[in-house]
Amino acid sequence: MKSVSALVASTFAFLSLLAIQPAVAEEPAKPASDSGSVLGDPDGPLTPEEIAEKEARKACKVDLCRAFHSKDASVGDIACHVVKSWRKEQLVKLVGKVKVSWPYDGAHCSTDLSIKRQDLVKAMTEPKAEIQFAKNTVTCSIASEKSGATDFSFELTPTVMFENGKAVKAVAHWGKIEAPTLIKSALWTATAADNTVNILSGSIVEEVNTFITKRCDEVKDQWAAKQ
Repeated sequence: MKSVSALVASTFAFLSLLAIQPAVAEEPAKPASDSGSVLGDPDGPLTPEEIAEKEARKACKVDLCRAFHSKDASVGDIACHVVKSWRKEQLVKLVGKVKVSWPYDGAHCSTDLSIKRQDLVKAMTEPKAEIQFAKNTVTCSIASEKSGATDFSFELTPTVMFENGKAVKAVAHWGKIEAPTLIKSALWTATAADNTVNILSGSIVEEVNTFITKRCDEVKDQWAAKQ
């Protein structure tokens, strides 16, 4: 029973992060002297795969920032394929916040974002705006030295409420889960709880506002130059 409980908590913690990460699509900037490191492994250089993923996410980040800050809805909508690999060290640190262990190796996740540019402009220009984002399907593969890779996917249809250009409330709206029986049961219990009591609202709001300000400032030269 203890191992099942740990699986529920650790997997939900991982999914909770994924719920807010696809839209952010980039790690926080680091000092130049630390530019080759990643969360959870401060001395390890980025692998070629991680470098490629980071560069791909950067293009999406620039496009999102341009929509938020240029307030021009005349350009086409935003479509990004976001890929993110998580090292075991990163996941151990994340699930440690809920005081459980991570029993697997690393994980690899991807999702296709489809966002109406006019929705992001509306969020920044109207006194109050409620944005219902398109349904996203996140597909993940979690590795384990003992049992091999476990694949699963889940759906999210997030809603974010804005006031005067800032996010003030959010709901993840978890949807269908495709996974092996044990994991699916655990995830259904956790996501159903979030759909009921909205545990993640504060985290999503914080991440959205940080993205609009700090994260967009990191690439201002690029999104501003495209206006």
